[in-house]
Parts: sequence; C-alpha cells; structure tokens
Amino acid sequence: MTAAEQWKKFLAKYDKSIAVLAQAAVEKLRKQVPGAVEMVYDNYNALVMGFGPSEKASLAVFSIVLYPRYVSLAFLQGAGLSDPAKRLHGEGKLVRGLRLTTAGVLEEPEIRELIAVARERAKVRIDPGQKRKLIIKSVSKKQRPRKPGKK
Repeated sequence: MTAAEQWKKFLAKYDKSIAVLAQAAVEKLRKQVPGAVEMVYDNYNALVMGFGPSEKASLAVFSIVLYPRYVSLAFLQGAGLSDPAKRLHGEGKLVRGLRLTTAGVLEEPEIRELIAVARERAKVRIDPGQKRKLIIKSVSKKQRPRKPGKK
C-alpha cells in the first residue's frame, strides 16, 4: 500500500465532514508550502500530517491535525509569530494553532501572511524546488475513537 493510500485509509476512520475538511486543508497548504516533506502520524489522540524541510520531525513547521470533532492547523515554531488579528491560540513555548472551520481559512490574507512568515522564520527552510514527499512515520496500535461519541 502506498503512503497516499494509507493516508486515505486513515481519513476514512473520521466522519466524512472532518475527512473532507482535512483533505481540502492539506491540498491548500501544499500549494502554500511547496517542496515540503509530509510526515504522517496516526497517533493515539489524533491523525497528524506535519510539513517540514526533511524527514526530521523536530524541523517540521506546520501540521494539519484531525480530532473527532475538528481540524486544526498548527504552527509548530509559531510562538514568536506576530498575530495582530489574534487568530492563533495556545500559550506554550513553541506551538500556536488555528481551528479550521473551512479550508478557505487558509486562503484568508492574515493566515496566508502567518504561513509565509512562519516559512521564512523556520529553523530550516523548506526548499520550494524540492519534490513533495509523503511518508507514514508511525501508526499507534491503540487509538482513541476517531468519531464523536464512539467508544
């Protein structure tokens, strides 16, 4: 099974609305972050696709995170980002996030600007000339339910 086929299989565990939103968000982020290595983690709590310059997870700049009831965009090196519109949430030392109500949020000017600034300020920049690569990094055997209300 290819990585793309596995990604679709992971998405199929979610309610259709969450899966469709996540896939649309991934496609929009791919256009804004060409050349990224996409690292997929089907973890205990969530399904995550990280975008970085290499296969090294600690260098990832963004991730799309799927939970049973919502999808988020995480700025993994986002704590120092200027956010005059106050769109990002989080108070940790590194990460800031944005809950996605639609994939179109990624095309809003202030969000596009945050993405552009995060790319420029990344520890290691993503080479836009590099070929995009999708890698399944890990799959947890034990997982929380992927649909709301399921045990």
